[in-house]
Amino acid sequence: MSDLPIGGTTGLCHETSAAIDEAATWLAHTPRRQRDRPAVPLLRERFGLSAPEACQAIAAAARILARVE
Repeated sequence: MSDLPIGGTTGLCHETSAAIDEAATWLAHTPRRQRDRPAVPLLRERFGLSAPEACQAIAAAARILARVE
């Protein structure tokens, strides 16, 4: 068994990164009026993210929207 952390030397779990990316894309493309509650609890429930991961997804969604505009 390797002593490397999840994700090798990056320390990142690629499954979690994929979930954050998926949540960010969904958030960027879903209008606020179609979301029934605040983003953090919504992303936690919908994508199984932790609170810090939900915040990362929100930041990533903002970057997606900044590129679109």
